[in-house]
Amino acid sequence: MAETQVLPEVAEAVEGISRRGLAELHTHLGGSVDPAVMWTLGHEQGIALPVKDYWDFVELVSVDPRGVEGLPQLDAIYKWTELIQSSPLAVERSVHGAIGGAYRKQNITTLELRFNPMKRNRGGERDLDHIIMAAARGLDLASLEYPKVRAGLILMMDRTFTWEQNEVIVEKAIRYRNRGIVGIDIAGPRPEPGRYPYARLAPLVETAREAGLGVTIHVGEEGGDTGVQEIAEVVETLRPERIGHGILAAGDEEAMRLLRDAGTVLELCPSSNLLTRALADEEAVRDTVRTFLDRDVAFTVATDGPEMMRTHLRDELALLLRVGALTEDEARAANERGHEASFLAPST
Repeated sequence: MAETQVLPEVAEAVEGISRRGLAELHTHLGGSVDPAVMWTLGHEQGIALPVKDYWDFVELVSVDPRGVEGLPQLDAIYKWTELIQSSPLAVERSVHGAIGGAYRKQNITTLELRFNPMKRNRGGERDLDHIIMAAARGLDLASLEYPKVRAGLILMMDRTFTWEQNEVIVEKAIRYRNRGIVGIDIAGPRPEPGRYPYARLAPLVETAREAGLGVTIHVGEEGGDTGVQEIAEVVETLRPERIGHGILAAGDEEAMRLLRDAGTVLELCPSSNLLTRALADEEAVRDTVRTFLDRDVAFTVATDGPEMMRTHLRDELALLLRVGALTEDEARAANERGHEASFLAPST
């Protein structure tokens, strides 16, 4: 998406917004690390990659600019990045590299990285605590090198996991909340057919909230009417501060009313939704964003994973400005909302 020609006035507007420092609240660790770093990590760990040339590897771990058929194909790409990151060394360097890259390339000064530690311990071969502590070390090192960046980690549950597995992830998030873990999330493949029973997570979510962790939930990116119903269920039973994606709500007045009344902030990832065909085209992006603005549904703008999506946060803002989804003032407000809606403590 980043290859589209940017008009001078759009570039100037984005530059003005970014001088304040950008806020990126929805980016997955598996999609946020430079492929060159991932290539080296894979070789250092002796992982048997299916390709031997670096440029073929880039194609392996990033989304084709023409897009993918849907989220299952995206999950197949994540399996490679998660495998490469499945060691304490790799996680530490990935977190460190993602934070540094975000600041150097985009002047991102508020950053939350999310990942599932159980998808990085090789099915129990690696110790889960070592994986999480390694992520915390990467965070600490980055904070020394880039003191202007507020950064934190979100641990992710998974929709394919058992209750017991998700419970462990929440327990670990609480245990390491003083080491940079700022929130919890859930993602992963949805059950087909049927709705995912989000309401069952309520006890886990409440436990995390009571421990001071923020709550964001992946929902409403796909699934048609079922996805809309899931948005309503999540808002009413889990009461998250934020929702990852949530774009299906734009087609349902009641879902938007629930989001507005709850003050839930959506984490919109325009290029990601285009690449996975969750949104059909740029006109759909514009209509979705304008609908949220017209209904006073709060949102911020994110990438979902800049390296995997071959985009950056500035590109996302430029896209929304170029297609008329946002004015410069609205884009600036969305970025400010990102700083405000972060689970990180305010800068002192």
